[in-house]
Amino acid sequence: MKETILTTKKRGMTVLVMVIVLYFAAVILFLRTMEFGGSILVGALCVAWFFLGWILLLGLKILKPQEALVLTLFGKYVGTIRGEGFYFVNPFCTGVNPAARTRLSQSGDAGEGGKSAFFKGNKEKPDAVELVSKKISLKVMTLNNNVQKINDCLGNPVEIGIAVMWRVTDTAKAVFNVDNYKEYLSLQCDSALRNIVRNYPYDVAPGGDTTGDGVADEGSLRGSSEIVAARIRDEIQEKVNEAGLEIIDARITYLAYATEIAAAMLQRQQAAAIVDARTM
Repeated sequence: MKETILTTKKRGMTVLVMVIVLYFAAVILFLRTMEFGGSILVGALCVAWFFLGWILLLGLKILKPQEALVLTLFGKYVGTIRGEGFYFVNPFCTGVNPAARTRLSQSGDAGEGGKSAFFKGNKEKPDAVELVSKKISLKVMTLNNNVQKINDCLGNPVEIGIAVMWRVTDTAKAVFNVDNYKEYLSLQCDSALRNIVRNYPYDVAPGGDTTGDGVADEGSLRGSSEIVAARIRDEIQEKVNEAGLEIIDARITYLAYATEIAAAMLQRQQAAAIVDARTM
């Protein structure tokens, strides 16, 4: 699926003014027809405009900076409008955003502040209508996935969390290539984090090979966090290219031994410190 940008649709104000003028003209023409006994056809056209003219207003779309709207006509992709402006499109076109209702732990989606993109009905009234915006944000978003418990390369359970900065670059791929691009990104972040973390020890391990080249190195989750984060970012980017997403950065936000072995690991660190001191 290839994104098509519609660049000739900024005619919203022109169409709005035209509809208003035509309504005024129809009212005046209808009154004159009724008063002076004009053509019945003209009166019928005025009445038809009264009932059908508002359909054109359905094609008016307003976009803010860094917003996009993917449009389909009877199921067929017709294009994407991007950037701020007052647009007019085919009134029968509908916006598509399968991730509109998805709420992740990320900027723009979390907490009460993330609800500004839609009007939500009263929770006490299950029959209340929920109107969700179909616009796609092109801003840089921050995804904070839940902390995961993963075994490092030595088999020790480690709790780790990451923050991923991302944005949508291809709206057509994001909407049509995957079912829900936000959930897809979240799952790929979990998978990439698990694949990378299991190659590193929490602390520097003697004889450890974290790069897979057969040569021992001093890589560790705690001491080489920048390298680990860069590998996580690269793996996530490789997985989400098909979804039209760009991974800008990834950072480790939480790192600790799992609670069941934290005390034992502390004793081990203390014993290692004593041995090093005696050796010196």
